[in-house]
Amino acid sequence: MSTDLKQAEVKQLGLFAAIASLSYVFWVVGGMEMIERLAYYGVKAVATLYAKAPSSEGGLGIDMNEFGTILMVWALVQSVIPVFTGGLSDRYGYKETIAASTITKIVGYVIMAMFATYWGFFAGAVVLATGTAIFKPGIQGTLVKSTTPQNSSMAWGVFYQTVNIGGFMGPLLAGYMRKMAWSNVFYACAAIISLNFLMLLIYKEPGKAERLQRADDVKAGRLEQGNLLKESLHELAKPHVWLYLLIFSGFWFMFNALFDVLPAHLDDWVDTRDIVATLFGTKGTDSELIKFFIVMNPEGTEIRPEGMLNLNAGLIMLTCFMFAWLSGRMRATSSMVLGTLLATIAIFLSGHSTAGWFSVIAILTFSVGEMLSSPKFSEYIGNFAPSDKKAMYLGFSQIPLAIGWSLEGKIGPALYGHYASKDRFARELIGERNLLDVASIAKLPKGEAFDHLVKLTGEDPFALTQLLYDTHSVDMVWNIMGVVGIVSAIGIWMYGRWVLTLTNKSA
Repeated sequence: MSTDLKQAEVKQLGLFAAIASLSYVFWVVGGMEMIERLAYYGVKAVATLYAKAPSSEGGLGIDMNEFGTILMVWALVQSVIPVFTGGLSDRYGYKETIAASTITKIVGYVIMAMFATYWGFFAGAVVLATGTAIFKPGIQGTLVKSTTPQNSSMAWGVFYQTVNIGGFMGPLLAGYMRKMAWSNVFYACAAIISLNFLMLLIYKEPGKAERLQRADDVKAGRLEQGNLLKESLHELAKPHVWLYLLIFSGFWFMFNALFDVLPAHLDDWVDTRDIVATLFGTKGTDSELIKFFIVMNPEGTEIRPEGMLNLNAGLIMLTCFMFAWLSGRMRATSSMVLGTLLATIAIFLSGHSTAGWFSVIAILTFSVGEMLSSPKFSEYIGNFAPSDKKAMYLGFSQIPLAIGWSLEGKIGPALYGHYASKDRFARELIGERNLLDVASIAKLPKGEAFDHLVKLTGEDPFALTQLLYDTHSVDMVWNIMGVVGIVSAIGIWMYGRWVLTLTNKSA
């Protein structure tokens, strides 16, 4: 165990030496991941908005609690399956599993496009999650086998950077496509992910000869191949493995709130006119190019939630290699603690103002914390994994995501529905002012109560939004998420101290 942990803490090459040392196959899988993330975040960035949009506007017209059920199942499927498919990738080949995942993901996007109902989106999400689960271990296993412990920080940082190029472009695509029809978002993502079939033509699996030789030895009886489930459980039983995975569950709980809950918060509560006024003046902009890249409303006077959230991917896309170099100068666990604390501060900030610039600061702070912690998590477990079980261990890395995201997927939207539902608050205010009777309020379609409040009162919608915000505890959602972040940071710090003690004793 101590040998494995020592392997996870290795002195890294310098900035330029590390970049120059990255191999051909590393850049190929980076390109494949970028394409996959472009399609994935094209849907993920607007899924919350699509769910809560009223059916009269082409959305699902469901509340956040109902959407939370979809997210919980999506998270479980996407996160649990890699625990087992990782071993399959090691055993049967990365290229084969990547191809299978691409076909599965195309089917998921098409289901979402063709069946614009709660159960249609539910089914599409499950199929998409399955495809993503199959995709991850093969890609990350290739990355680990094509790098060394000396350049792993830079490799994971650059890889994370290419991921966020796709993550940045996806919401731009979705923001443009949904102006025409929601179904166009899903069809476009299906077309994009199919490009990975072209990438597979130039992909070369590292360690393929060894894998085929091992398979021949098993077939000839020279080598006994153990039960995959037993092998996985044996590795998971190692204390430094399961403890590491358990601690990071809290981090992923907090992390996924950015993508599952923040879009709703931005849509309901954040006034981005101050940002637009600073950049373009009080009248906004008429430039279609600017509207596309910032993801603005048709009038060019406000920034849509996916545009705000895209600050996260944009900063990572431009700067992650620098933060990878910085994190390479620190102990791995120290980098993860610092990153988690910064992300936690950002989470606390998110709910404490309706000002657009305040949200910009929170999102950028979160992004810096993410760059210092998230890539390091995968790098660390990839480094202490046995050489013939890289994809298996990277499959294990989905366990904390399964726990954290599944819980957040259900709890996060439920917390939002309880503490921050603008639709519910609007219904209550309509009742308090006797603008409609109880029966009429109940008949208002989900997602349309605030628009009716504006019509019935004749008041400015931004003033009404501020009134609802000031008279409710919207910030409680983010305070709860922030507490989880603090507990996670403490857990990572304690784990780092334990690892240091073990390595010192073995020395």
